[in-house]
Amino acid sequence: MLDFIKLQFSTEQMQDRPRVKIHLTSIDLTCEILGWILVLGMWLLTLNKYGTLPDRIPIHYNILGEADGFGKKSAIITLPLISSILFIVLTILNKFPHIFNYPTTIMEKDALKQYTNATRMLRCLKLVIVFTFGLILFKTIQISEDNSAKLGIWMLPLTLCLIIIPMIYFTIKSNRIKKFTEDIPDN
Repeated sequence: MLDFIKLQFSTEQMQDRPRVKIHLTSIDLTCEILGWILVLGMWLLTLNKYGTLPDRIPIHYNILGEADGFGKKSAIITLPLISSILFIVLTILNKFPHIFNYPTTIMEKDALKQYTNATRMLRCLKLVIVFTFGLILFKTIQISEDNSAKLGIWMLPLTLCLIIIPMIYFTIKSNRIKKFTEDIPDN
């Protein structure tokens, strides 16, 4: 029952949030275009290399970046497929910033800045996701062609840093926006 009340409360808060049209800046547009190019590149790489892949390819890696699970070569399709689905879903979600979870209360006076910040964070995360999946795809193909290659011990820390650092940066920025707009009187 308590969970239902919390859900209802948060839904009511989202409905009260202002809805603001966000215009893409050159940074936002660059992230979007680069993301789509990476998605397309993953598909082109997969389709180009599919015929030359061996019947068994690595499908899982341990913490050291060594292949520890193998499967049919058709499994290579999952990397660009999941990446594409995530990219498209997050692109659609990015059109509704008023439903995001924010570390502060969204007011009319700071909505545009908060929404712009949040959508930019999501764009960065989309880019990181596609880049990471693309790198795993590239390394998987490389490992399939040359059994001595590894994903690398650096892959997991790199991925975590690429995801966590932007989230920390944009959360701090959101809190700064809130502090700055608290000094502005309501209209």
